[in-house]
Amino acid sequence: MSRGEELLRSRGLRVTRPRLAVLEVLASGGHLEVDEITRQVRQRLDSVSTQAIYDVLGALSRAGLSRRIEPAGSPARYEARAGDNHHHVVCRGCGEISDIDCAVGSAPCLDPDTAHGFDVDEAEVTFWGLCPACQVRRAADV
Repeated sequence: MSRGEELLRSRGLRVTRPRLAVLEVLASGGHLEVDEITRQVRQRLDSVSTQAIYDVLGALSRAGLSRRIEPAGSPARYEARAGDNHHHVVCRGCGEISDIDCAVGSAPCLDPDTAHGFDVDEAEVTFWGLCPACQVRRAADV
């Protein structure tokens, strides 16, 4: 049994070729848009609809096997790193996204002044700035 099969079964999901292919693509790393995931899955499976990819990503996210992030002004992206309450830094120049571990201590990393009765278990923080390559480009333009 493959690692992907084990992951799917452990979360009560049926093992299907599209689910295994999406897990494989996400495991390669990065913060991928649906179009890129679809392109890579089609290289593995020949034929799969974009809707099927959205359905798989939704099932994987609900099962905690992937994470959907939506930086402001950017399409949704997906990653395999899920369930650890990490954060992201996004480059304002090129859109590159990198992971940042929990900002302070353990999840939810940040405690709001008042939670209005909510039991807070996760904080989503996005840091914005310029990546090293964009910093060099900006310095060269000055």
